[in-house]
Amino acid sequence: MMRPGEIKRVAVLCGGFSKEREVSLVSGNAAARALKNKGFEVATIDVKRDMTTLVGDLVAAKPDVVFNALHGRYGEDGCIQGLLDMMRLPYTNSGRLASAVAMDKPVAKRIFAAAGIPVAEERIISRREAEAGDVMERPYVLKPIDEGSSVGVKIVAPGSNHPPLDDLDLGPDDLLMAERFIPGREVTVAVMGDHALAVTEITTARDFYDYEAKYAKGGSQHILPAQLDKKLYDQAMALSLTAHKALGCRGVSRADLRLDGRDFFMLEVNTQPGLTPTSLVPEQAQHIGMSFDDLILWMVEHAQCDA
Repeated sequence: MMRPGEIKRVAVLCGGFSKEREVSLVSGNAAARALKNKGFEVATIDVKRDMTTLVGDLVAAKPDVVFNALHGRYGEDGCIQGLLDMMRLPYTNSGRLASAVAMDKPVAKRIFAAAGIPVAEERIISRREAEAGDVMERPYVLKPIDEGSSVGVKIVAPGSNHPPLDDLDLGPDDLLMAERFIPGREVTVAVMGDHALAVTEITTARDFYDYEAKYAKGGSQHILPAQLDKKLYDQAMALSLTAHKALGCRGVSRADLRLDGRDFFMLEVNTQPGLTPTSLVPEQAQHIGMSFDDLILWMVEHAQCDA
């Protein structure tokens, strides 16, 4: 953890070139405003696929800390974390290994299972196999192995047509994960450092909590705190903290779970949770009495690098 007096300049990385670019710009701009409110000098850097320019922008900004507001590939999967480690620049949230492992859904699930966290049955298949017909008993879910924000997720329901996969940026031999669909309730838990914050239940009129439900105004409803009995509420908190630690996360993460009856299943852990007006982590922080500006300050003060 850095001492507050050591931090004067913060560079906010946002945008990027993943499918979550627009969401990242919103998160980054919100973080930049909060940092300015706290008295920091802020340089906002819109990351493009030009590493020479990015390195030059970072050198010119001379930041004491980098606030990583990138989402999705290259910003959330250990790539940008590795660059910042090489430049010896402290940055917010998880390091390169935890970021890479959390983003790789099959690897993360193996770590969850080893830590005693229940996960759904899955198969790793090629796009060619997925398009050829059912790869497990319906209902099941098809998802890219390394995307966030439910990008590309398809539900294969009983009696439905097989969903088209043309919108996925995948070749015929590229891999997907087929996962048994878990019915029930969707809940999420934010973790800050060594503490789980709260449990939110998410409901939506859409088929599931997809990209539009996450970020469109009115796309979902957040019930905070989730209406669960104390045993289940505490279990969701404990499972999320265990997942955070098992992956080696630091800073802020957010765990997504499904509750089937009285059984939880871990879906994934997000190491770069959104900071948009509809995002869940700021809501949970506010629920425990922490303002958005103070949440961003906490993240900056807990920045690290693995140089």
